[in-house]
Amino acid sequence: MPNAIEQAAQRPLYIGLMSGTSLDGVDGVIVDFSQRTQVILHAGCSFDSSLRAELLALNSTGGSDELHRAALAANAVARHYAQVVQQLLRASGLRAGQIAAIGAHGQTVRHRPQMFDGTGYTLQLNSPALLAELTGISVVADLRSRDVAAGGQGAPLVPAFHQSVFGKPGETALVLNIGGIANLSVLEADGSVLGFDTGTGNALLDGWCLRHTGQPYDACGQWAAGGQILPQLLAAMLADPYLAQTPPKSTGRDLFHADWLEQHLQRHASQAAPVDVQATLTEFTAASCADAVQRFGKGGSELLVCGGGAFNTYLMQRLAALLPGVQVGSTAQRSLPPLEVEAAAFAWLARQCLLGLPGNLASVTGARGPRILGAIYPA
Repeated sequence: MPNAIEQAAQRPLYIGLMSGTSLDGVDGVIVDFSQRTQVILHAGCSFDSSLRAELLALNSTGGSDELHRAALAANAVARHYAQVVQQLLRASGLRAGQIAAIGAHGQTVRHRPQMFDGTGYTLQLNSPALLAELTGISVVADLRSRDVAAGGQGAPLVPAFHQSVFGKPGETALVLNIGGIANLSVLEADGSVLGFDTGTGNALLDGWCLRHTGQPYDACGQWAAGGQILPQLLAAMLADPYLAQTPPKSTGRDLFHADWLEQHLQRHASQAAPVDVQATLTEFTAASCADAVQRFGKGGSELLVCGGGAFNTYLMQRLAALLPGVQVGSTAQRSLPPLEVEAAAFAWLARQCLLGLPGNLASVTGARGPRILGAIYPA
């Protein structure tokens, strides 16, 4: 007799939840895997300003009472996740029992997979037990740590999903996710996959915009488009050693944070107008992504962009200008809107876990081999 988890794994419907480095909130999707990967509904909610500020503070070292604060923040994240799940169920008319599992990534607050002594860790705040209790649905969480334990980066995990959805036999496909951090998937014509974090995406852009305009992000890149790029500042940022590293590699706010930017500003642009800094940060994101495509994505003639950066018109224009000969567009061209891709990937990872199948690619993360990712919290 199959157990409850084995029975659930055979259901075609999964929910994926994603709250990324941008710290703007939660995206959730219901995905039907019965024939092909098909998102049937999307919902989301924003983080309130106090939770966003606390998550950002917990990404930095040196705070007081961190364990208590992190536990409370994890519960708050899980309650936001549950809110999105209930939105999805109400809007779809589905019952909790019709969903096989929820893939819940958690909110990354530290990502240090390779420490100096050869060990490392990655930490996502989440309370999957609470989420299972609130929704009545099994939860698959802790999706990165097994890969790190196997010597991998634990990120990015989405290239395996990108391959299943966007890969084309005999063609090289390129997928760029621009969230808080940007990552590139190179889906080779022979079926092999390369993926890595290219550097910062929206994290520095959003932080600078909030600081100087009060807005959480630069809508369509309109503010940046009115500024002038500062060549010396741009060159200094592009000289960061991370960008020159070869994959496998991953990064996060542990490197690209407000103090990192402030140090560059003090040295190279102390009197710069805020709008010019925004223009330069936008160019930094575009240039670091374009360099990654040129170095590792040779043979790809189309770049599909997902994540919030796909809606930054100025950023997309700069990407296209820096990649002549490459058609730059969004994943919506392949019937998967930009804000649904990452959440759908975590639904796919939950399914892989329940089916006992690997979720990582050693060619991407550098792990010693394929591993089943995630811990299961039954309903």
